[in-house]
Amino acid sequence: MIGKDILDLRHHLHAYPDLSNNEHRTAQMIKDFITQHHPTEIIEGIGGTGLAALYRFSEKGPTIAIRCELDALPIEESNPIPYKSNHEGTSHKCGHDGHMAIVTGLSKWLHQEPFQTGSVVLLFQPAEETGEGAKRMIEDEKFSKLQIDYVFALHNIPKAPMHNIIVTENGFSAEVISVVIKLKGKESHASEPENGINPAVAISELIQAIAKLNVSDVSHPNYAIITLVHINMGQKSYGISPAQGELHYTLRTWSTSKMDELKSNLEDLVRSTSHQHKLQYALEWLEHFPASTLDKESNALVKHAAEANNYNILERKTPFKFGEDFGWFSKKYKTAMFGIGAGESTPALHHADYDFPDELLATGFSMFKAILIHLLQKAQE
Repeated sequence: MIGKDILDLRHHLHAYPDLSNNEHRTAQMIKDFITQHHPTEIIEGIGGTGLAALYRFSEKGPTIAIRCELDALPIEESNPIPYKSNHEGTSHKCGHDGHMAIVTGLSKWLHQEPFQTGSVVLLFQPAEETGEGAKRMIEDEKFSKLQIDYVFALHNIPKAPMHNIIVTENGFSAEVISVVIKLKGKESHASEPENGINPAVAISELIQAIAKLNVSDVSHPNYAIITLVHINMGQKSYGISPAQGELHYTLRTWSTSKMDELKSNLEDLVRSTSHQHKLQYALEWLEHFPASTLDKESNALVKHAAEANNYNILERKTPFKFGEDFGWFSKKYKTAMFGIGAGESTPALHHADYDFPDELLATGFSMFKAILIHLLQKAQE
């Protein structure tokens, strides 16, 4: 069922990418394609630019959502390919174009397949890269009315053997949140720093203290990675001892409970260090990606689909370290997310030379097809 039209769609989506929260054109491309395959209903504007194509069958049964992501990244593409991004500084470097093409391809099959029970929702989510889209969709009344039972999703995984299905038992991806630590002292002339409160020493102490919170062993239950991504203090004015300083971090753990503990420890450090140096402080939390936990039944269905398609299964002992806002769905629904090996020589995600391997279109389609057949045929029995 993955024909030239789906391949062409993937390339067209790649050539005209949209950034998070601006996926209007991308959503329209998807809608135009799916409309040709007669869904029961298309619901637009869910959680922003989100789109749902509903295939409802005659008898009551489970409602199964297959989710993918609409947004691209603010990365200038370096690939010399015929369908290279036409939007300067924006490109699909996470494979969302491929994920969309796979899920869109299901519309052709669903229109032709004589299912009698249940419903399928093809779900196109905005703003995954910023951690906003899934949460907004779930909170949207239009989404709630769909009364979804299961949500499935995939992600391509470079550096893993092509077509291998990657599953985990303890969650698919890490809990990730970013924070801005803002410090405020008192400005003074650079010749009289004693008359001001310069945050430099506090910043130095905080960097060292926060580094001690890291637990880099992925097998450790208290695994935590705190990455310093940006520092800002003062300005290039050599007569001024500055008052303002900022530290920007990204925090990663395997669970929400461990993240809450880590955040509390970080806040204690900032509070005590600021008090010691007579600084005002504020913490601004950004881009929250909850841990993508897995429902056992749904995860078993993924494995069953891989076996039905004779795909090799790779079982990971730990989740992936990256953030995925699919975790918002797993807080409320039966969910499973799985990986598909994108090839050991494929460039890494979010790199300027990455491109989604077209060979994976059929793999992803076959996996979702097997999951849907199992659930919908079982409901008919």
